Amino acid sequence: MSGAPVNSLEQATFGAGCFWGAEAAFRALPGVVDSRVGYAVEAADEALQIEVVQVDFDPQVLAYTHLIEHFWDLHDPTSVDRQGEHGGVKYRSAIFHTNAAQAEQARAAKTALQDSGRLNKPVATVIVPLGRFDLADEAHQRYLEKNGLSSCHI
Repeated sequence: MSGAPVNSLEQATFGAGCFWGAEAAFRALPGVVDSRVGYAVEAADEALQIEVVQVDFDPQVLAYTHLIEHFWDLHDPTSVDRQGEHGGVKYRSAIFHTNAAQAEQARAAKTALQDSGRLNKPVATVIVPLGRFDLADEAHQRYLEKNGLSSCHI
């Protein structure tokens, strides 16, 4: 997607446990132009940092709602502050929004997932405004690709 004008891109930020695996999974989607891993800070709680992947995408190719659907499939959205062997609030299932449209679409997707009957527990994913994104160091960026790994447990 290198031909997409920069001003037409949007960003989405998701916490799904292992940010290395989530980054690789999102990067593989058509319409995703770039991604990076780091730590999101909720607007209301500067002390709480969650491992996230931030995705630059072309909304003309890939809808934000499709990214959310992919996010549900990457992890267990019913797990509270834990994904696989990783536990603690920094592994919280989270969607960080940057505008009212993203917030509305995320809430509607969460309600639809909960009402779908697909899950046997309540959806624990939090939907909160993105306060700040802190980029993880270079060693964490594209970690699986750099280390010849195909996946990580997420």
